[in-house]
Formats: sequence, structure tokens, C-alpha cells
Amino acid sequence: MCKHTIVKTLGAIACIALLYPACKIPVLTNREANNKTPDSYAGSQDSTNSGSVAWNTFFTDPHLRALIDTAIKNNQELNITLQEIKITRNEIQARKGEYLPFVGVKAGAGIDKVGRYTSQGAGDATTEIKPGKEMPEPLPDFLIGAYATWELDVWHKLRNATKASVNRYLATVEGRNFVITNLIAEIANSYYELLALDNQLAIVKQNIAIQQNALEIVKAQKEAARATELAVRKFEAEVLNTKSLQFGIQQQITETENRINFLLARFPQPIQRDAQAFNKDMLTPVHAGLPSQLLVNRPDIRQAELELTASKLDVQVARAQFLPSIGLSASLGYNAFSPGLLFKTPESLLYSLAGDLMAPLVNRNAIKAGYSNANAKQTQAIYQYERTILNAYIEVANQLSNIGNLEKSYALKAQQVEALTQSISISGDLFKSARADYMEVLLTQRDALESKFELLETQKQQMNAVVNIYRALGGGWK
Repeated sequence: MCKHTIVKTLGAIACIALLYPACKIPVLTNREANNKTPDSYAGSQDSTNSGSVAWNTFFTDPHLRALIDTAIKNNQELNITLQEIKITRNEIQARKGEYLPFVGVKAGAGIDKVGRYTSQGAGDATTEIKPGKEMPEPLPDFLIGAYATWELDVWHKLRNATKASVNRYLATVEGRNFVITNLIAEIANSYYELLALDNQLAIVKQNIAIQQNALEIVKAQKEAARATELAVRKFEAEVLNTKSLQFGIQQQITETENRINFLLARFPQPIQRDAQAFNKDMLTPVHAGLPSQLLVNRPDIRQAELELTASKLDVQVARAQFLPSIGLSASLGYNAFSPGLLFKTPESLLYSLAGDLMAPLVNRNAIKAGYSNANAKQTQAIYQYERTILNAYIEVANQLSNIGNLEKSYALKAQQVEALTQSISISGDLFKSARADYMEVLLTQRDALESKFELLETQKQQMNAVVNIYRALGGGWK
């Protein structure tokens, strides 16, 4: 085929490709994602956002910071996520290769014997390579050459597929950031729970000492005939009940330590901590900023946005399946029946150049289904994106309200603890002077213990609320 003919053929293919889009492609309706958020949280216009603060600045406890640092290096879920990032990055490389020319080399040798009484055999028998020299029989065949194939990405089908892979890779990176945010929050919450349990254990031991002292007083009064055996037994039972609380708390401490060790990807070992540091001074002031900042700070929102972008590109790729694909193929090499003649030019030289066009014409149901599925997945991604934004805003709003309510509750419970602590000594004095019975003393001690537990629980909830709003604001991954 002469050069002029090849050019005309390729030109005709291009014209057909440009005219083919006139064929009807299904039009699917869709809508744009809504990423608008309220202007503020409860009317606040403060743009200072704690979500942009690094975790090693937000958390001041050195033991907690050491645990978080170890977890970020060793956590198994995080390492699994890192491998997913590598997988999606490799997918980008694969997609890039699809719209670049594929070039290869090949070499071969063979031998062929056809029947003499066939058209080919009869033709070979009458062919003379040289005067008096027939075509060799059997006929060897030697080949060496290069070949190339290339699909012209006229409709950007392959490039859009690559862009979709890039966005999914970036989405996995944001997914890793979201794992880090949740990991830091989970470690901090577990650490504060551990400190609260340590303080509960200390309170129980203090209460045991108080109850033991009350028991000795009752025993002395019984000896003086001022109390009964029933009172002694009641006080003994209360002491035993309080002592039994220690073991339940110790079990919770063990399980909480092991939960932290699991997050740090290590076998059980003691968690270094300072139980005396469990106080409100550990709380870092939190600034929620503006709701619109969630779109930038929250990794899960950024991940959903990237997934949405990838799904839009998938729709374009699926739409391009209706359009014709244009391919080019070429080869260049040497072919001869004798190794000595293999590189004889131009006699043994072979080359080819071809273009082809393929387009779906009849029974396009599979392509239509793929197009509709891509569109449905895009709509899913829109809803998921909007849902993620809504969930993020509600999480922040809930924790802001929680922090305010816990502050008020803590103040009241602190007063309750103070009043009941004073009532212990008052009830003891009244009991000694026979102005109160032993049940009043027991109930007062029990109420005081419960109120101290409730105060510790409220304090732990305050710390958890601070951690949770830091996570809700997208803090920790930067």
C-alpha cells in the first residue's frame, strides 16, 4: 500500500469517527452536589479552629503523646491502609500505560512443509530463487522485528480513566488521614479512661479505710453495749462490698491497658501514666471555627469529594464506550527462509502500517447498562458526600453542646461530693453520740462513694468530649 493510500485511509477513518457521535447516546439526568453548610455554630463568628492544631500540640500529657507517636508508627490498621494506597498508586501506572503506544520486539524460527499437490506446493515447486534452484523444501522461516500498537484516545476515554484512578489514589490518602484522626482520638479516650479508673481505685481504697474505721467504732460500741451485733455485721458487709469493687476496677484497668497496647500493635505491657495528672488542667480550650472549614479539615469529607470526582470521570469513560475507538498498528523487521539472507535489504525487509476503527452498532445493551450503572454510582457518591458533610456538622454541634452541659453538670456534682464528704464525719459524730443509727452512717458512706464515682465519670466525659470535638473538627492528621 503506497503512502498516499495509507494517508487517505486514515483520513477516512478519522472522518467516520467524527461523524459517528451523531448516533444517539442516552442522556441521563443528574444533579450537582450541595456542599453548603450553615454560617456558624450557635451564632459564633470566631474563625479560630482547633482542628488545624497538630496533635502533639493539642495534647499536653507527655505519656499520651508518646503513646500516640508509637501508634502512628506501628498501628496495624494504619499499615493496612498504607498498602491500599500503594495498590491505588500502581493502578495509576497501569492506566497511564493504556493510552501510550505499546512497542515490543519479537523473533522466531520455524519450518513448514506443505503438500506438493496443493496450490501452494505447486506454486513453490515452480518458483526459482536462482537459476536451477527451487524453493527449499521443507521451507524454513526466520523472523526478527519490532511491532507497535496504539489506541488513539480521541474521546479521552483512557485519560479520564487515569484521572479517575488519580482521584481514587488521593481518596485513599485522605482515608489514611481519617484513620489517623480516629486512631489518635481512640488512644486519647482510652488513656483518659485509664486515668479515671486509677482515680476510682484510689477513692475505693480511701473509702475502705473510712469504713474500716467506722467498723472498729461499732465493734467498740458493741462491747460497751451501745450497739448490736446486727450493726457490726452490716458494717462488715459494707466493708467487704467496697473491697470487692477493687477487683472489678482492676479488671477494667487491665482491659483498657490491653486495648491501648492493641492499638500500638504490641503485646500486653503496663501503660506509663501519671494518675495524679487527671484534672481539668489537662483540658485544652477548643475553638470550633466556622462550619465551612470542615470541608478542608475533615479527611472523610475530602475523601468523599475525591470519590465523587472519580465517579464523574467514570461516567465520561462509560459514555465514551458508545463512541468508535481508533487503533493503529505497525511492524518493521526482517523475514527470510535462510539466516544468511535474513538481513538482506530490501529483499528481506518487511513493514506494515494499519489503522482500524471499531464502534458498537447493534445490541448496545451492555454498554447502556454500564453507562447507567456509572451514573447511578455517581448519584450515590453525591449522596455520600452530602451525608458526610451533614454528619460532620452534627458531630461538632453535638460535642459543643455536650461540653457546655458537662461543665454545668460537673459544677453541681462537685458541690454534691463536697456536701456528702462532710456528711460522713457528721454522721459518724452523731452515731457516736447515739443521735443517728448505723443505717444512716452506711447510707451516707455509700452515697459519698457513688457521688465521687459520678464526679470522676463526668470529668472523664469532659475529656472525651474535648477529644471527640477535636476529631470532629478534623484534627490530628496534619
